[in-house]
Amino acid sequence: MISQYRFSWIKSGNPWVWLTAGAVSISLISVLGLLLLIGWKGLVYFWPAPLYQWQDSQGQRLIGQVYQRDYVSLDQLSEQSRQWPESAVSAGQVARLSIKVANRDIYSQDFISVLAMDLHHQETPSDLAVFERTRGGDFFGQPIAFESQNKTYRGSLATHIEIALQDGNAVRDQIDEILQGELYSATKQLDSLRNEQRLKQNKGQVNPEALKAFQLQQKTLETRFNAAEKKILTLQQQLSSQRVLVKDMRGEVIALPLDSLLDAWYPNAMNWKEKIQHWGKQVMKFILDNPRESNSEGGVFPAIFGTVLLVIIMSVVVMPLGVIAAVYLHEYARDTMLTRLIRISVVNLAGVPSIVYGVFGLGFFVYTLGNSIDELFYSDSLPTPTFGTPGLLWSAMTLAILTLPVVIVATEEGLARVPNSARHGSYALGATKFETLWRIVLPMVSPAIMTGLILAVARAAGEVAPLMLVGVVKLASNLPVDGDFPYLHLERKFMHLGFHIYDVGFQTPNIEAARPLVFATSFLLITVVVGLNITAIMIRNNLREKFKILGND
Repeated sequence: MISQYRFSWIKSGNPWVWLTAGAVSISLISVLGLLLLIGWKGLVYFWPAPLYQWQDSQGQRLIGQVYQRDYVSLDQLSEQSRQWPESAVSAGQVARLSIKVANRDIYSQDFISVLAMDLHHQETPSDLAVFERTRGGDFFGQPIAFESQNKTYRGSLATHIEIALQDGNAVRDQIDEILQGELYSATKQLDSLRNEQRLKQNKGQVNPEALKAFQLQQKTLETRFNAAEKKILTLQQQLSSQRVLVKDMRGEVIALPLDSLLDAWYPNAMNWKEKIQHWGKQVMKFILDNPRESNSEGGVFPAIFGTVLLVIIMSVVVMPLGVIAAVYLHEYARDTMLTRLIRISVVNLAGVPSIVYGVFGLGFFVYTLGNSIDELFYSDSLPTPTFGTPGLLWSAMTLAILTLPVVIVATEEGLARVPNSARHGSYALGATKFETLWRIVLPMVSPAIMTGLILAVARAAGEVAPLMLVGVVKLASNLPVDGDFPYLHLERKFMHLGFHIYDVGFQTPNIEAARPLVFATSFLLITVVVGLNITAIMIRNNLREKFKILGND
């Protein structure tokens, strides 16, 4: 009886349902665990870790943050003749600490590896500070004085340093305003004036009066340029005249000029509330600031902006192309050998390696279309290319071609699910085929179209290989969007979160310092992709409720 019940249970297919449900559950748990690991590894980097002070085996002071703790076998250590403690001998291994000592411009290494048994008298003095600098990484030490305008302050150092840093940030804002305002305007007008003069010389339209007017305008603009530069130098001297005196772990007093300091905090003196506030502040700086130190320091705002803008432009391009192609194949094209070949080609295009699309984009979009556009509309700027070089537009077009098969297949499947009775009813009321498609069929297919867009965004946002050929760069001097006409500059190069991860993880000279940024940027990229997909899913759900399409997309 029991065996018969088991046989009927197996025959009913329930075991395969449970197996499938278990496999899906394990996959979801694994993905969630991976995301949590990436998020933890990335976000913990911004937490104000305590600064420790030790005495090493030679009696020298050591100050740093514990970056990593692991255990190594005694057989792997080179000091085989050393007398190990009984606890280490019995365990067969000893703890090893990776310590960030910072002060990169003074010490030979940013990180050191020390056996835990060689460190003694561990302390966490409350007067040890971390200084975030514009270059050279962080600086660890004990502040002893602050110098400003020939005055030295030794009391209430934390207050003096905090006020000085606030004033320094205000001065930096003034410098940025001059750079982006007066200096940028003068430079742009000078370049425009010189290009205009060069064109007149090529056409033989230069006379003594025009040359004199050109020299006068050039002199006026150069005077404005020099005046802006002088203002910047004055502000920079104002910053460099103030400095913080800090004693490092070797006992030497180091002067840190204010123009190189961005922030300072005392991690050992913080309570939990202050640590959470500092963590939130550092996270916001990571999201909103520009990168520094070959992308190993600072923020990733240009990469976030470039990634989102690229995906938006790609979506604007791929949606109409994919929908038009799907409508033609399903509603207008006859079932011929050519149509079947096109469908097979569309499906096969989804499996083409992305780097092939990058090569195609470089050859067709950049070298062919871009050079043609330069010859037609930007001949005055040649031989300097405008669109005949990799940029944002060609990257978006390349990703649009890459994701086009996904949109076509999703849209065509949605068209196949629309009942013919809806079409016939529209025809019966006197509507044309186009009117039926526009007013009846496409609104009902809109959830399927959004499904294709979701899949396209999910793939395009993480692609890096084709972008390396058609527009992405390590550092971009300007954002693709600014206040100058035409405001959106599609010809400019841009930064991307995926390429930023590759660059920080494999190209930076300080791998240990940049490793947490790889996790943080990866988690940020996942967050951006999820945010874009959630937006598209919400739009799809609203459309599905509106048109009550049959089936699931």
